[in-house]
Amino acid sequence: MPVSENDTMRVYIPATIALLRQLVDEQQLLPLGATAFAVTPALREAYAAGDDEELAEVAMQEAARASMRLIAAERDEPDDLDDDAAGATAPGGPVYRRAVIAADVPGAKLRPDLDDAVVKLAGAVTFKQVAAVHVDLAEAEPQVAKAVDVIDAADLGDTDAEFVLGDAEDHQLAWYAPQELPFLLELL
Repeated sequence: MPVSENDTMRVYIPATIALLRQLVDEQQLLPLGATAFAVTPALREAYAAGDDEELAEVAMQEAARASMRLIAAERDEPDDLDDDAAGATAPGGPVYRRAVIAADVPGAKLRPDLDDAVVKLAGAVTFKQVAAVHVDLAEAEPQVAKAVDVIDAADLGDTDAEFVLGDAEDHQLAWYAPQELPFLLELL
C-alpha cells in the first residue's frame, strides 16, 4: 500500500539530548539524512504476527538503536557541537541516553531499500507535530555508554558486542508529552 504525500504517518525519529534541545529552541528539527522509522508495509510483511502497537514498538526500537549511533557521532566529534548544544554534555562527558521523537508527519517516503521500517521525511518536523518523546532514564546510561562503544561490532556479528547492545536495549524508554520536554531538559 503506497503512502501518498498527503497521508500522515506516525514516525519515530532517532535523536540525542542535543537534538532535543535544538527541537525545543528552534521549534523544529530536520533529522540527520531526513531519516525516521515507521510501521511500513515492508515491516508488516517482515512480521507474520503482530498488531499495530507491536509493530510500532519494533519501529521505535530501530529508532532507539539509531539514536545510539548519533550519540557515538556526537561523542566522537565534539567540535561539531555548537556552544548551545554543549549543555547536552555533562562535565564528565556526553549524556548517554537514547532519545526517540514520535511525530505525525505528512509526505514520508518509504525506503525499503534501506530497511523494512525506514522512511525519508519530506522536511523538518515541527514541535507541533510531536506526539511524544521517549528518553532513557538515568539508570540506563552505563549500559547505553557501553553499547555505543560496540554498536558497529554488533552489526558485524560480534556476539559479545550483541550481548552488550542487548543490555542497553533491555531498558524501556520513558514516555514524555511534548510540553514536558523543556522541563526534562532542564533536569539533565
